[in-house]
Amino acid sequence: MPRTTIELRIRRQDSPTAAARWEEFSLPWQPNMNVISCLMEIRKNPVTKQGRSTTPVHWDCSCLEEVCGACTMRVNGKPRQSCTALVDHLPEGPITLEPLTKFPVIRDLQVDRSPMFESLKRVRAWIPIDGTYDLGPGPKLAATEAEISYAFSRCMTCGCCMEACPQYGDRSDFMGPAPIAQVRLFNAHPTGRMNAHERLHAIMGRGGLVDCGNAQNCVEACPKQIPLTEAFGELGRQTTLLWLKQLFQK
Repeated sequence: MPRTTIELRIRRQDSPTAAARWEEFSLPWQPNMNVISCLMEIRKNPVTKQGRSTTPVHWDCSCLEEVCGACTMRVNGKPRQSCTALVDHLPEGPITLEPLTKFPVIRDLQVDRSPMFESLKRVRAWIPIDGTYDLGPGPKLAATEAEISYAFSRCMTCGCCMEACPQYGDRSDFMGPAPIAQVRLFNAHPTGRMNAHERLHAIMGRGGLVDCGNAQNCVEACPKQIPLTEAFGELGRQTTLLWLKQLFQK
């Protein structure tokens, strides 16, 4: 029997310190709806399934085409982008929406992903360019290197890999797979290679590579199919070579 209504069960939280609660909503089915369009319909008329007036649901979104990573939330228990979570492709029954559990909740489905961005600063995930003169077209990359780098450049810091990682969270110093994978990207760049040792030092200490439990959940959760475990293997080789170099230079 075709679906005529869309049932949603949303975890609400009015502030970072407020108690969480569940609210249910029922919407008329429309073709080609995604989770974001459902939330927009609720915003037009924030009334629960039981007929009680409530506040509009808060969430983040921007590009609506799975590029920015802002709309990541738990949909039916799994971290994913809500813009590409099509209602007709989800199982029958209530659609459960929750905020990510590995980041502090701001309100409702909004979370603060600052810890991930701070880790990106820690590993110096950028190419230093002073901008004082014309650098020209830049160094050329071999096709094979460009192909590998492109895979890692697709990261949109959505947090899916962090959410799925059992080692990442409040009880661990592990910085998570996304920042570490960016070390792999920038160390492969001809200009970025000049600062490779700084990035490697950042992941050789506490919270770095050694804190990875090799669960490999991150690869399964990544919506861009980024080869995160390949990054960990290559960076393990690079850190070992750097350690041996330092050892024999003493």
